[in-house]
Amino acid sequence: MIGIKCLLKISVLVLIAAFAGENGQAQSFMLLRFDEDYTHLADSSRNLYNRLKHSQIFSSGPVILSIGGEIRSEWALKEDENWIANQGFNYSFLQRYSLHAGVRSGDNFRFFAQLNSSLENGSKYAVSTLDEDKLEVQDLFIDYDFSSTPAQQLLLRIGRQELDYGSGRLISVRDGNNSRQYFTGLKFSYNKPKVRIDAFVLATDRTNPGLFDNQTKLQGNLWGAYSDIRSAQTGNFDFYYLGAMREQSRFEAGTDREVRHTVAIRHWKDDKLFMYNIETAYQFGKFGQNQISAWTLAIELRYRFNGVKFTPTVNLRNDYISGDKNALDKKLNSFNPLYPKGGYFGFNPLIGPSNLIDIHPYLTLNFTDRFLFQIDLVYNWRYSLQDGIFHPGGSFNIAGSNSIARYIGTTYLLSADYRINNHFSLSVGYQYFRVGGFIKDVVPVNANSRFFNTQLSFKF
Repeated sequence: MIGIKCLLKISVLVLIAAFAGENGQAQSFMLLRFDEDYTHLADSSRNLYNRLKHSQIFSSGPVILSIGGEIRSEWALKEDENWIANQGFNYSFLQRYSLHAGVRSGDNFRFFAQLNSSLENGSKYAVSTLDEDKLEVQDLFIDYDFSSTPAQQLLLRIGRQELDYGSGRLISVRDGNNSRQYFTGLKFSYNKPKVRIDAFVLATDRTNPGLFDNQTKLQGNLWGAYSDIRSAQTGNFDFYYLGAMREQSRFEAGTDREVRHTVAIRHWKDDKLFMYNIETAYQFGKFGQNQISAWTLAIELRYRFNGVKFTPTVNLRNDYISGDKNALDKKLNSFNPLYPKGGYFGFNPLIGPSNLIDIHPYLTLNFTDRFLFQIDLVYNWRYSLQDGIFHPGGSFNIAGSNSIARYIGTTYLLSADYRINNHFSLSVGYQYFRVGGFIKDVVPVNANSRFFNTQLSFKF
């Protein structure tokens, strides 16, 4: 009830801004809100919404202020969510409130800040920090552009910031969760129309569920470089290297300090009819006294039937993700997805991207330009019979060396998304997980799992 009251109160205020901007130019919100550009509103009608998005705050100089935010309300119902029979129902009401402001001075300097509040009510279990982080500074950085021409950008960013690269398999803002991921440190970017290269040294926080209580260590534990090269003729390429350090990582082989290096390449192309996305990565480094040698290969294909009623698209994803071959051989073969987006294997995934083979066909139907319907099937196997399964975020879940069964289970998904207008969207989803032989081995009194959710989002 507390979340519903908060949502209603704030909605009364922001509805004014929403309807004020409804007659303006088409709105396009970005996953990373600081990537949005509202310079096109400089000469637009000065209604309330346009003034929020683009206002000159000093008449003597070009200092521009832009304000925005998000309210997201979600109700979720889970049954036997950990595959335990008679675990029963568990429901939760999740809320996300965020408010951001950016100030740009001239062509070179920008300051950006964003507050985020993630709340959870109703669950009968201990609340995860993925669902609740009552109030935290999500972004707080300064940008300085050293370039002197609009044809390129040499940008230095210092402070707390969000990242999201490629398909979100390894570095993601984790938007599907109630609490988003962020980092603190330095990033240098080189940008041209068809080339982008980022280099960074960042620290991840230890997240706590209270008010401004997350802890940042003054030590870089994520570093690397990411390049994105675009070509309409040959397709697009991403090349990247990521280094990561964790003081305590847990695998089937035990718990120890981990320093892991990832080198990867992604090749993709989308011509609005046929799309392909191929990504492969190799990891090496040290886990305690063990040598790391792990890899992944992901393939995604899509074909859109233009001219056919509801414009159906047929999609296929296929992942091969290595697992540990032997917990006693002084080698660790379990792939570490680092900071993946939680919803890659479903909107409430139960299995993470390590020691996994999956085949994921799905069909989408566009009933209107605002209403999208999707049907998914996900078949899941263990890659190695000597390794267990992992949580969606990559942390270790259930040991697997005591089972010789490879098949984990099948996920059935139904989802619908409706864009009400430029600011409001509504989505609903149903998920059914049918357990396979592995779950039956490791969870003696097991049951199939069900999940249902509905989500209302407002952005301005």
